[in-house]
Amino acid sequence: MSFVGVLGAVFNLNHPAHTVDWSFVHLSVANVVVIAVMLIVFVLAVVLPFPGAASRQAARGRGGSS
Repeated sequence: MSFVGVLGAVFNLNHPAHTVDWSFVHLSVANVVVIAVMLIVFVLAVVLPFPGAASRQAARGRGGSS
């Protein structure tokens, strides 16, 4: 049995898709989850400071360069 056959045996794809409908927008639940995770990662990337930002800012305050 191939890998695809084993994967097909694990996930039952014999049912209609679950969708989210907003007016003219129709998305599958899986796509809504992926979009939500992408938005969360984007917001975290904007809000959280870069690693080492505090040490670089302290070095600038001391007049040093790094």
